[in-house]
Amino acid sequence: MSAIKGGFSHVPERISGIVDLADNLWWSWHPEARMLFKVLDRVAWKLSVHNPIKMLNNLGKEILDAAARDQKFLRYYDAVMARFKEEMITGVGWFHDNIAAPRNMSIAYFSAEYGLHHSLPFYAGGLGFLAGDFLKECSDLDVPLVGVGFMYPEGYIRQRMTHDGWQIGTEEPMERENAPISRVLDEKGARLTVKVPFIEPPVYVEVWRVLVGRVSLYLIDTDTEANDPWNRAISARLYIGNPEQRLRQEIVLGIGGAAVLRALGLKPSVLHLNEGHPAFAVLERIRERTESGMEYGEAFEQVRTTTVFTTHTPVPAGHDVFPFSMVEKYFNSYWPSMGLSRDDFLELGMNPGDPRPGFNMTAFALKTSGYRNGVSRRHGDVSRRMWQSLWPGLPEDRIPIDYITNGIHVPTWIEPKIHLLFNNHLGPYWLAEHDNPDLWQPVKDIPDEEIWRTHYRLKVKLIDAIRDRARRMWVDEAPDPRIVLASGVMLDPNALTLGFARRFATYKRATMIFHNIERLKRMLQDRWRPVQIIFAGKAHPDDDPGKRILQRVFNAAKSPSFFGRIAFVEDYDEQLAQYLVHGVDLWLNNPLPPFEACGTSGMKASLNGVPNLSILDGWWIEGFNGKNGWGFDTKEGPDRDLVDSEAVYEILDKKVLPTYFNVDDNGIPRDWVKIMKEAMVSVGPLFSARRMAKEYIGKFYQNALKSALV
Repeated sequence: MSAIKGGFSHVPERISGIVDLADNLWWSWHPEARMLFKVLDRVAWKLSVHNPIKMLNNLGKEILDAAARDQKFLRYYDAVMARFKEEMITGVGWFHDNIAAPRNMSIAYFSAEYGLHHSLPFYAGGLGFLAGDFLKECSDLDVPLVGVGFMYPEGYIRQRMTHDGWQIGTEEPMERENAPISRVLDEKGARLTVKVPFIEPPVYVEVWRVLVGRVSLYLIDTDTEANDPWNRAISARLYIGNPEQRLRQEIVLGIGGAAVLRALGLKPSVLHLNEGHPAFAVLERIRERTESGMEYGEAFEQVRTTTVFTTHTPVPAGHDVFPFSMVEKYFNSYWPSMGLSRDDFLELGMNPGDPRPGFNMTAFALKTSGYRNGVSRRHGDVSRRMWQSLWPGLPEDRIPIDYITNGIHVPTWIEPKIHLLFNNHLGPYWLAEHDNPDLWQPVKDIPDEEIWRTHYRLKVKLIDAIRDRARRMWVDEAPDPRIVLASGVMLDPNALTLGFARRFATYKRATMIFHNIERLKRMLQDRWRPVQIIFAGKAHPDDDPGKRILQRVFNAAKSPSFFGRIAFVEDYDEQLAQYLVHGVDLWLNNPLPPFEACGTSGMKASLNGVPNLSILDGWWIEGFNGKNGWGFDTKEGPDRDLVDSEAVYEILDKKVLPTYFNVDDNGIPRDWVKIMKEAMVSVGPLFSARRMAKEYIGKFYQNALKSALV
């Protein structure tokens, strides 16, 4: 099997390696690689929105020829390519040095979405970015892992706001020729086409590959001429609203994904399911074994002991449940191939604790996995309580659902200027062992002036980026002027800047800060201690309550009564997320407990010295130490939102504002910088994807790989 990407014949032989570099997302978390493209042509790099494939496609041959003759460029090119080639060598690294795994044994990681870079819009939110960060960290550690997901050619929705604040979505087809993605071909050089087993009418998929450092991510695409129109649309967009089409999507992802790996000649020893969407992959692994002559019970146990399941959803309504009749329609020829009866098959998805009749994908995944976890300590507790009915007779604290708190990929989310600051004070090799808390202690000795000056530059950079977005919107779309005014053109770099950026779901309580309008206005218009808030995020296209919350925020942003100190920046994506977590002063988070399973955006902010003001839910229960930000607790009751909003106002008034605006003669808020440093030191190592990946390996993968040998 091979993957092909053409169209770069205009690149001179001397620097032809730059095409391989552009086609591997390794560049996205290595500043020296990004700088290589920037040095090649700064204007083209900016116009491509930091997408090297698009940049090379559009770059003139004369510029590339000149670079191939430029000795200074060639020296830098050779240095970057040498490091790239060295890091692409597999079989060396932390995993192979520390884990006794036999050769040719690997892990298949299945997820419905991946947030890797804005040039590959296969994500909707935190679940996708968690999956993307995990793949990158597995590349860094050289974990023998392969990813499986979906190609969503029509799945990315651009957010646009109407003048009255209602979110509308416009589909943006993916430009595959301008993305770091390659079509997989078979031995004859034709497009690899795989039939999803036992599904009638037949569904066929084609396959694409994304290189994430040393990890390959294979993406399934149903948009092939072999399919009828309804089947071609299965992978068109992320999280289809139609229940039957969504079931078909999950069948194709799970069963089709397992079949794709088989067609590629890959035989993973361990399966890791990221949420319940791809859980049908378990069935195909069992069917493979029964087809080869193994009894169902033995096959089930072998698959169960080599399967890891991670659940991210802390509320029962968030789990996919399909009517039994619908499941029967698609699986009536599948369960006989495994030696199962109809009732035995459907029982695998039954949840005795849920009054809704149907096949529950999370219950199915929990029953068929040997290793299960929530994504924070609190979420582990919530999950054990939620799924206790699957283990009747066991006390809650013995329900076999562990937890591994999510983490972020530090090289991806640390701002280059912060990275350089750490290089200067922690040494150039700090990143190699960044999950070691002791290594971060010298951050506390960095001069306050350097920390503050760097942060202020990033804040100005954020505001400049928001204004540039507004300017381009005005030029390209000529929207209602009120939309432009609401987008942040009046932001002030000298005001305390709060960031609130996440999916607009009701439980996130984005409008809680508006509970006491007059008190909020006093903070916003204070001449000596001004506050401003930057909002960003999307509501799900089918979530009208979420859209109404967003509408209220947008209308506040365009209202003169808020003095231009509230901004809503539309079309939240990975690039805007980078600017926000690097440049705001304080990260605001106030979801309704216990609905925040983890929440990684606050980790990204703290990594860059931005403290959190957050309710004690999700990861912040573990992360808050009393010195690295602010936390508040809550109790259930009819006035919960009012009580919680007052807690936020009190913390802002009595603690945050006095600390932030207490500056010395040099304009440095010393006490604030101390909190910034503590945020970096306490969050950077312990909430990194490296710590997370090592926990998955130590708790689950190592044992699952041993079970695969039996």
